[in-house]
Formats: sequence, structure tokens, C-alpha cells
Amino acid sequence: MKRNLSCVLLLPVAILLVLSACSALGQLDTGFYIQTCSKVEEIVREEMVKIISAAPSLAGPLLRLHFHDCFVRGCDASVLLDSTAGEPAERDAKPNKSLRGFGSVERVKAKLEVACPGTVSCADVLALMARDAVVLAKGPTWQVALGRRDGVVSSATEASHELPPSFGDVPLLSKIFASKGLDVKDLAVLSGAHTLGTAHCPSFADRLYDSTGNNNGTDGLGVDPSLDSEYAHKLRMKCKGVDDRSGMLAEMDPGSYKTFDTSYYRHVAKRRGLFRSDAALLTDDTTRDYVHRVATGKFDDAFFRDFAQSMTKMGNVSVLTGVKGEIRKKCYIVNK
Repeated sequence: MKRNLSCVLLLPVAILLVLSACSALGQLDTGFYIQTCSKVEEIVREEMVKIISAAPSLAGPLLRLHFHDCFVRGCDASVLLDSTAGEPAERDAKPNKSLRGFGSVERVKAKLEVACPGTVSCADVLALMARDAVVLAKGPTWQVALGRRDGVVSSATEASHELPPSFGDVPLLSKIFASKGLDVKDLAVLSGAHTLGTAHCPSFADRLYDSTGNNNGTDGLGVDPSLDSEYAHKLRMKCKGVDDRSGMLAEMDPGSYKTFDTSYYRHVAKRRGLFRSDAALLTDDTTRDYVHRVATGKFDDAFFRDFAQSMTKMGNVSVLTGVKGEIRKKCYIVNK
């Protein structure tokens, strides 16, 4: 049975989630700043061109910042806040320790503060930068509805419990996605963001070694039999154990980690997805069918359209609008 999420669902709980998402969308507007900061997108794009030109590998991290923001308290830029005394913030949660790009966000925000003081939220900056990161990495574009406001609370504990884990299976991940008004197709589509970026050894080394550091799992080659043995061997050349803190990085989409394309799905189809969550896509009918379809290379345009639609949905999760929240002057600290 095809699983689809729209603004009309039969399940009562799902109806509430979707109505909430649709309501948020109705409060945002692509022309939100037309009177107050008409060149907002131009300013963001100009800075993003400079940022990605100087460091193409930042496209993935900047996209990831938006993901990690929206899955905790909604798209309210709470991921950008620094920890305070006695209250570790989201960015200091274990799943967020490897996040990068905070300086780039502050750079763009500073430009906007000069042009339009106290007007454009950090949450909107993140949404625009994520879109532009994808475009500059040769991916699709989409219109970003604006008008989000910034949250004033950030909790490492909440981040640790609400972010989709890299070790998650489809039942767990789909449950987390559903709690944000996203469906199983969105899971398959947004996993495609792993076409950009790199990962540190601790996030996937448990697939290569058991808890004692051995690499002689049940298949004789690696602990996780869902991982292609040749690929596992290459990964073990980089990561020497489950606690490898050498700083070595592995490309999430080998050979194409700076370019937004569909090669990620071809790797997953060959059992060469880096994370357990990537491998898990082959265990569910809906996600497996999507992976195999896109992996053929015949549906790149369809995937680009799907990704734009799923990003739009995700970018409207539990947004603050109207008088809720605030417009931060600096993204790493609430206004005083």
C-alpha cells in the first residue's frame, strides 16, 4: 500500500499533525520581507556563493544544520544557541557534536543586520542557507516561505531524544518523522541529503568492529552483514576501532560528497550506505522501492522535485510566527 501524507488523512492523530503543518505553512509567506528587507534572499545568496566557493565541503554541514534544527522544537534556530550555565544547549548534545557551519550562519546574519537591523530571523537564515547550499552543490531549488521567528529555549536533552539516530531502523525513524508531520516517503527522500558531506568514525565504526574492537563478525569480514564487505574493508583502513578519535572522515557519498546528485542511492542499493539508517532503507518496501527506482539514474528530475517538496514540508515543522519567540540579533544568544 502506498504511504502518502497530505493535508487530508484518516487517522485522527495524523490529522492533528498535518493540520498543524498546514497551519504553519499558511502563516509563512515567500514575500514576508518584501516591505521590511526586500533583498534578503539576494544578500543570503551573495554570501553563500562566497562561502561555498571558498569551502565547497560546507554545503553538507549547512544543510545538516537546518535538519537538526527542525527536528528539535521545530525550525526555530534553537540549534544555534550557545549553552548557558547549568543548561547545555542542543549544539552540545552528543548527536550534534560534529555539526559545523555556525560561523557561516553568523556571517550571513551579520550582513542582514547591517542591511535590515532586527528584521530577519536566524530560523529564516538557516532555511535560506540550506536551500542555497543545495543549489550551489548543483541540486534543486525551491521557494522558501519566510516569517519564522527564533526560539528562546535550547536543550541538549531534547536533542538527544528527538533527533533521528544514524543507527535507527525504518520503524523507529518513521515514528520520529511522523511526529513531525513527515511520512515514509519523506524519510526515503530526505535521506538523499547524505549525498553531501562527511562523517567521523565514531558515527559508523560500530558497523565495522564489535565491542571488543575485533572485525571478525558473523560473516568473517565485519560485524554488520548488511554492509558490503569490500566497502567495509575500505572503511576499516580509515577507522581503526569503535573509539577511533583520530578525526578521520569518510565521505557519505564516496566520490561525490560535494555534489548534490543521486549517486547516494546507487551506493545504498549496493549495500554501501555509510550509516545503519542508510542500510535500513533496504528493509522496508516503500523505502526500498524508492532507493532502487532513483538508483537507476532515470529519475533524477523526479528525485529533485521530491527533495524540494520534502524540504518545504520539513522547513515548516512547528515554526514560531506572529508574536511567538523573537528575532535574535545574534544567532548564538537570545536577546537581552
